[in-house]
Amino acid sequence: VERHRLEVAYLDDVLIGCATVRPPVDDSGTATVIVRVLPAHRRRGYGEEFLRREMEHAQAMGATTIETVVLASNQDGLRFAQQHGFVEVERYVPPGDTIPFIDLRLQ
Repeated sequence: VERHRLEVAYLDDVLIGCATVRPPVDDSGTATVIVRVLPAHRRRGYGEEFLRREMEHAQAMGATTIETVVLASNQDGLRFAQQHGFVEVERYVPPGDTIPFIDLRLQ
């Protein structure tokens, strides 16, 4: 709770999505920003606004590099990340899972 930032977005009383910022933990200066917008609210600009806000928070926490992670089956999320300048740096399947996670870095 003290280390990671979580923000939840609503439109009136309706949940739109949430975002997480994991600040840098070492000398790499790398923070992880994850933005999630529920399918019914996508393609309306909420994700872009959310991403901009969370990247500002990551930079205020000392980030010099921004990464994100997307489940490979989330084609909307992957497309969104790539359209906003993120490129794939690693793909992995955690033990017990079958769908890869994709780490992406902002270029």
